[in-house]
Amino acid sequence: MAIVSEAAVMPDTAPVRPTIIGPARWALGPKLRELWDFRDLFYFFIWRDVKVRYAQSVLGVGWAIVQPLVPMIIFTIVFGTVARIESDGHPYALFSIAALVPWTYFSNALSDASGSLVKESAMLSKIYFPRLIIPFTAELGRLLDLAISFVVLVALMLWYGVAPTAYVVILPALILIALVAAAGLGMWLSALAVQYRDVKHALGFIVQFMMYAAPVVYPTSKVPAALQYPYALNPMVGVIEGFRSALLGSPMRWDFIAIAAVTSLAMFWVGAVYFVRREPVFADVA
Repeated sequence: MAIVSEAAVMPDTAPVRPTIIGPARWALGPKLRELWDFRDLFYFFIWRDVKVRYAQSVLGVGWAIVQPLVPMIIFTIVFGTVARIESDGHPYALFSIAALVPWTYFSNALSDASGSLVKESAMLSKIYFPRLIIPFTAELGRLLDLAISFVVLVALMLWYGVAPTAYVVILPALILIALVAAAGLGMWLSALAVQYRDVKHALGFIVQFMMYAAPVVYPTSKVPAALQYPYALNPMVGVIEGFRSALLGSPMRWDFIAIAAVTSLAMFWVGAVYFVRREPVFADVA
């Protein structure tokens, strides 16, 4: 009689590992690693937001051009012509739009991320997925607007006959700093906004304050020397100064860029830790 082993009868299947939702799962490290596992959902959310943003819009992606262009015209008239604010020897239109392109990305990404959880509140109690995807989608989706608005900046540089410097290679790093800073602050505000709806009303004041606390309409040379390093704790100071140096030839402030990089990473860590710790109650209070 032939002897049939148990191994030959039983199907060769890999053991199923249970998914445990517990204290370890709500730590920052596992949450960040989960983003890669859900990368297809990540891509879908980004593509959905980009399409919805310009659906049934007359200008469509033209709004990405209008957003930095209109403030540039207003600032050039008010601050460049009437107030005669210095612009480091550059045409004021170029001086302002070199700041408005990264600033517009930062402010839009921050605004979208801050209200992202409230916007997606219907999904929070239906199925599990990494909630970090929601504010991150706002940050990455706005990169398309940044690329489109950058075309306006390049066109003005051609109009004025200004060539970029060799430092143009650091622009991706500067954009990354702005993205990380917006993500950190956006995670913190989005987690707050789920429980406190006052955040959406306060956000306008926060963004406006941060704009005038950055060298958008004036040069950093106007800031007293004793206050420049505390002033540079706003990460957009280093980003804007880096843009102007790379594209217009202003003096490069590596110290400001270094402070911006450290500050943005600190903001990201604080925002991510707060977000993950508040995540278990999102479905209850959204």
